[in-house]
Amino acid sequence: MEKIGIVFSRPGLWGSLAGITLILLFSASICKGDIYRFKDKNGVWHFTNVKDDARYRLYIKTKRGTPKAYIKKYEGIIQQAGKEFYVEPSLIKAIIKAESDFDHQAVSHKGAQGLMQLMPDTANELQVQDPFDPEENIYGGTRYLSRLLKRFGNNIQLAVAAYNAGPELVEQAGGIPPVPETRRFVARVMKYYSQFKVSR
Repeated sequence: MEKIGIVFSRPGLWGSLAGITLILLFSASICKGDIYRFKDKNGVWHFTNVKDDARYRLYIKTKRGTPKAYIKKYEGIIQQAGKEFYVEPSLIKAIIKAESDFDHQAVSHKGAQGLMQLMPDTANELQVQDPFDPEENIYGGTRYLSRLLKRFGNNIQLAVAAYNAGPELVEQAGGIPPVPETRRFVARVMKYYSQFKVSR
């Protein structure tokens, strides 16, 4: 997705309306996605269609398709990535569902980005140039997941825990770490994994 950014500082009602008009024009003609905004310390409003800064907050919500529609949209990429890196497509889908609910623009409070919520350092290591590009993100995330599966002897639960908490913490704990967030994440992924396997 091409990122569109708008900076608008003119005060007053006219300025606000003009700013909104610009946003709608950009979003309708180019990005067709959610619009985010934040006001900086100088009172200047910043608008974008890609939430790549934690200060951005949702401003205009675009109606999204159902997860089923997104699964269909990304099916080809998921199948190709799974085949290339020897990862079950159902597991890839489960990670995406748990991480971003198939929102390719998702950004976590920790800064993880895109469908498979890649942290910037991990994305750089995996040579993912645009983590908001679905194909790049899925290939990068699947490659990383493949590494974790190999590291943990194809134990899916441990690999999923490592995807969330990091492999070092999983190795130190000798299993799924006693971290509530990680345990919930593993449970969610395994639930989705079972569902996607059944629906194949």
